[in-house]
Amino acid sequence: MKVLGVLATLATLIMTFGSRGVLAEPLKVGQAAPDFNLPDQNGKNHKLSDYHGKWLALYFYVKDDTPGCTKQACKFRDDIHQLRDLDAEVIGISVDDSASHADFARKYDLPFPLLADSKGETAKRYDSIWSLIGLAKRNTYLIDPEGRIAKIYLSASPSRNSAEIIEDLKKMKDSQLHVKD
Repeated sequence: MKVLGVLATLATLIMTFGSRGVLAEPLKVGQAAPDFNLPDQNGKNHKLSDYHGKWLALYFYVKDDTPGCTKQACKFRDDIHQLRDLDAEVIGISVDDSASHADFARKYDLPFPLLADSKGETAKRYDSIWSLIGLAKRNTYLIDPEGRIAKIYLSASPSRNSAEIIEDLKKMKDSQLHVKD
C-alpha cells in the first residue's frame, strides 16, 4: 500500500510541475510554438521556420508501428491531399530514431516527415512526453502560418485526429474570410 501512495504522489508532482520545469505553464492557443530542429526519416533536418507561411499539423505519437500510431499516421496519409488543399503540412514526432521512422514510413507509404526526437527535448517543450517512461504523448498542435499555436488536441484520437484538423482548418479559414469581408 505504501508503494501505491508513493507512486500516486510522484504522479501528482509530475502533473503539477510538468516536464518543462517547476510549475511550468502549459502551452496555450495564441502563443508562439516552440522551435525545433530535428532529423526526419531520411536524415534531413526540419525547423519550425521551414513551415512559415503554411499551416502545420505537428503531431506527437508514442511509437512507430504500434496499432494506434499506425492508425493515426495512415489517417494523415489518407487525408494528406485535403490537408494540403487547405495549405497545411503534417509532421509526426516520436522518440524513435530516424532508421525506425524510415522503416515505418516505407511500410505504410507515409508522404510526410517523421522527426526523430530521440532525447525527447522537443516533446518536453510541447508538453508531450511521459517523463517516467520516455515516450511521447499523443498530442497534436495546429500551428498557424505565423508560427503561433492555433489549436491543441490533447490525447488526440488516432482515428479522428486528421479529420478534426481538417474540420478546424475549414472553420478557421472560413472565419478569416468573414473578417476580411
